Amino acid sequence: MPAAGPHGAASAGGGSSPAGAAPGTGDGHGAVSGAAEVAEPQLGLTTIDRSGTVTHLDLLDESLTTIGRIDEPHALTTDGRYLFAATRDGVEIVDSGVWTWDHIDHFHYYRAEPRLLGTVSGSGSGSATVATTNLSTSGGTGLFFPESGDAVLLDTAALSRGEVEERFRMRTPPHAGLVVPVGSYALVTEPSPASLPAAATSSASAARAVPASSVTAYTADGEPTGVTEACTDAAGTITTRVGAVIGCTDGALLATVTDDELVLERIPYPAGSTAPAATSFDNREGRPTVAGLAGSDGIWMLDTRRRSWSLLPVPTPLAAVTAVDDDEQHVLALATDGRMLVIDGADGSLLAQTDPLVADSLAAGETPRLVADQQRAYLSGPRELMLWEIDFADDARIARSFPTSTEPAFAAETGR
Repeated sequence: MPAAGPHGAASAGGGSSPAGAAPGTGDGHGAVSGAAEVAEPQLGLTTIDRSGTVTHLDLLDESLTTIGRIDEPHALTTDGRYLFAATRDGVEIVDSGVWTWDHIDHFHYYRAEPRLLGTVSGSGSGSATVATTNLSTSGGTGLFFPESGDAVLLDTAALSRGEVEERFRMRTPPHAGLVVPVGSYALVTEPSPASLPAAATSSASAARAVPASSVTAYTADGEPTGVTEACTDAAGTITTRVGAVIGCTDGALLATVTDDELVLERIPYPAGSTAPAATSFDNREGRPTVAGLAGSDGIWMLDTRRRSWSLLPVPTPLAAVTAVDDDEQHVLALATDGRMLVIDGADGSLLAQTDPLVADSLAAGETPRLVADQQRAYLSGPRELMLWEIDFADDARIARSFPTSTEPAFAAETGR
């Protein structure tokens, strides 16, 4: 994640270009027709309330723009530009209109009109799982509908043009699955035949309880590559600068593409570890190190560059965790009592903490969103009707607070 200058973003709403902006030229640096390239990251907080109203908060001038309304959301995934909201009818896609193109040694920043792009449906009801990459104008986005077994790969380049196009759609046995994009490939989970329920007892809830046991690789056009790798109880995925991670009972699979060839590597947990496996991962977008909860026993840190795990002790029970992966090795965590903690990623010691900010939301079973970029952390409080910007490097200081008129049930930092 690049530095954010004054830590703000131009408004996602409105059609005029800011001073000094140049129109997108499609030069392979993340530009698309109709987008303006700007001098700094266009950071914002895009939220969806319980009724489905989508709102964008500009972090530079603090202006508020209503993008539109979708069906009532049940879950949210983001790649830093698009919001993929799971609803009763499928996955509704929102384009925040702001994004960053990571070109390894430098970055490009863009702004376009925000818009609602449409819905991708499965054959059954229930929330889909979504897997993204770190590029919002190329590659693919994976959707898996557990109750029908529909596995879908969307064309992300088409999304950047305002079009919802499927690269492939295939039917697998209903299970708790994933479609994970990796360059010009995609990994699709499959269950063990022995774990499938009998037809007479098959139900939506039974399908969601069936675990994945392996992943199979396909081209972006849905052609099998012949590559299959075991991954018992596959759960949780994230893309880092190194490659795509999928969590398994015994560790993780790391998928990379070298010379147009897909490579799968297994990164096992340390020998003798009895801590529960991580089932989700989070980090400052694109960074090599990711964090996941190890049940109540600690925090799993996975360094995808070194292909190694470490287990950090926890000072208190946690509800969420994310790795900043900066020079100071900061790890941010949300305690179950509503405090945000700043933890040393080297030894697990507590460096700083806020007061309890989201205790009411956690007590009500809500899911506050904790996200980190290079300079700030952002925390949503659905029941508290609040969004917070926290300077985690400055003793967890509350830099800004943003009251909301409705519950920010789901929140994403966009423009990153």
